[in-house]
Amino acid sequence: MEPETSDRKDDHIDIILEEDVETAGSGFIDVQLVHEALPEMHRGEIDTTVDFCGHELAAPIVIESMTGGHSNTTKINRALAEAAQETGIAMGVGSQRAGLEEPDDEALMESFTVVRDVAPDAFLYGNIGAAQLAEYGVEGVERAVEMIDADAMAIHLNFLQEAAQPEGDVDARGCLAEIETVASELSVPVIVKETGNGLSRSTARRLTEAGVDVLDVAGKGGTTWSGVEAYRAAAAGADRHAKIGERFRSWGIPTAVSTIEAADVNPCVVASGGVRSGLDVAKAIALGARAGGLAKPFLQPAGTGTDAVVGLIEDLTAELETAMFVSGSESVDELRTADYVLLGRTREFLEQC
Repeated sequence: MEPETSDRKDDHIDIILEEDVETAGSGFIDVQLVHEALPEMHRGEIDTTVDFCGHELAAPIVIESMTGGHSNTTKINRALAEAAQETGIAMGVGSQRAGLEEPDDEALMESFTVVRDVAPDAFLYGNIGAAQLAEYGVEGVERAVEMIDADAMAIHLNFLQEAAQPEGDVDARGCLAEIETVASELSVPVIVKETGNGLSRSTARRLTEAGVDVLDVAGKGGTTWSGVEAYRAAAAGADRHAKIGERFRSWGIPTAVSTIEAADVNPCVVASGGVRSGLDVAKAIALGARAGGLAKPFLQPAGTGTDAVVGLIEDLTAELETAMFVSGSESVDELRTADYVLLGRTREFLEQC
């Protein structure tokens, strides 16, 4: 019988695929790259490579952490990892808590270990919750690194999601100190990522000062984990938690705003949360991000197979290259300094911060 943590991961995939758990408001609609009518370059010579934690990615695209920890998710992670290997982009796995809890469950463990088996050269990062750091310590996080031979380790902040879970871990005390310890002692770079509600400038600064290498803002927009947990709580008869999840499904800092604020204090930012196209990736980079991350858009293709995931990555890259071409950006570094105009609610939000 699958343990509780593992079953929860399977529930999450089903809900994301079958229910309405999207929220608007990432802010990218308010970001307008300035058109360059005379780019003076050949589109075929545009360079999309980018340095990420000392590794060169073929494009500044990250397959965001989604799943793992249930035997049913092995197929998904295999397809995602094979595509990351083929296209030269980065990929994260979902929370490895289930793997740390049940290391002798071979089927469960394969849902994680498969990624390095099929992607020996890809940039892969692991994943554990900030709330679990006190329990596992640096030694436990190192076991998560070893589980997938990770190139980096993500620590996720998901306290709104936990608050909407009947079984959620809502003790957030001491997390920053634990993150600082892991960042100073772990064998690989540390990424701290939100899970759909964004990072403020002050939080980004605190994390950067704690030694965190990469900030993944995972702002408002795209999948709402509060909404996901509302469905789970309702199915379990936990009406109060279901109401909380529904009430807070639009809570958070828009991804565009969070990207600008985090990039002001950390040189390596991943913009995720409502990123749905290569044009969104281009906008995120112009706002200061090093890369753009997507999760849900990859989920259905991953269920189909590796070729479908590769096709999506190639579509995203083609859109990114086009945005670079018509903004006069021959490289990702040039795109980071491209002119843009900020409009509407996103501009208002930044002015009020």
